[in-house]
Amino acid sequence: MITSRDGFASRRPEALPRTVRTERPERPSNDVTADRNARRAVTVFPILVLVAGALGLLLPGSFKGWSESVPYLLGVVMFCMGVTMTPEDFRGVARRPWAVALGLVAHYVIMPGLGWAIAHLLDLPPQLAAGVILVGCAPSGTASNVVTYLARGDVALSVSVATVSTLVAPLVTPPLTLLLAGEYLPVDAGSMVTDILKTVLLPVLAGVVVRLVAGRYVQRALPGLPWLSAVTIAVIVAVVVAGSADAIKSAAGLVFVAVVLHNGLGLALGYGAGRLGRLGEPGSRAMAFEVGMQNSGLAASLATAHFSPLAALPAAVFSVWHNVSGAVTAAWLSRRGR
Repeated sequence: MITSRDGFASRRPEALPRTVRTERPERPSNDVTADRNARRAVTVFPILVLVAGALGLLLPGSFKGWSESVPYLLGVVMFCMGVTMTPEDFRGVARRPWAVALGLVAHYVIMPGLGWAIAHLLDLPPQLAAGVILVGCAPSGTASNVVTYLARGDVALSVSVATVSTLVAPLVTPPLTLLLAGEYLPVDAGSMVTDILKTVLLPVLAGVVVRLVAGRYVQRALPGLPWLSAVTIAVIVAVVVAGSADAIKSAAGLVFVAVVLHNGLGLALGYGAGRLGRLGEPGSRAMAFEVGMQNSGLAASLATAHFSPLAALPAAVFSVWHNVSGAVTAAWLSRRGR
């Protein structure tokens, strides 16, 4: 059985997409079922987000006034993520501190640095530059666990890195954004810390508590959580796109180039970091996705609240693209492994 979390909100095998958390089933029939469910998740989610983005672009008036709801929608996704967590996720961090620390450092060094470099290389306007950098400073992406599974990577390591990168986001994302994006726009790091605590950390912890207190009832709801998360993220994308619909026609091409570069280089450098750290092939594959895939929902929420709807555009595009590129890369790595 498979689980997921960003595009989907779970990290455990009980739920599916910021997650597929699962050890490979021992029986071939279960393995086939898990693969089928995982592929369905990473296929449906990008399509759902793409449709939502199109609705936001074509019918922006339908989402007028929705921008204030984005933090609450993100809180729903993070709560679903917390509900799928178990003590085993945290024990995995203690078992492999070196590998998890390497993944954490690689994530918060490579992606923010790439965001800053790409903003300069493409000479992006201030709003878009800040948006690209903010995506790079976000924690690990929601579908990273599921694509690691499909790529035959080290899922346990993927889950551990994703969990820690999310929990430390309130301490890391704001100062990194201030350091790298401050030259483009004013950044209120203190206010950003508060927002991340409210929209990420508290909902995740609330989900963990609910899982511990009402595990029997939560178990029944787990299959539906990934899809609740997927629909919620799609709504966030629609709202973000609608807020900057007038500017998208002129900026979409440039933003797409920036996102493709950001994500592609992140995947490659993440894999390289795993090889340099001697994590082996499965561990390197996990590192590729934990570095190259971002929590774009959080980036979109923060950009909308602290910068402008236009600054949230890179996060909206990243939300679609990194799931597509992740699924394709996972399929290629899986075939190469065979």
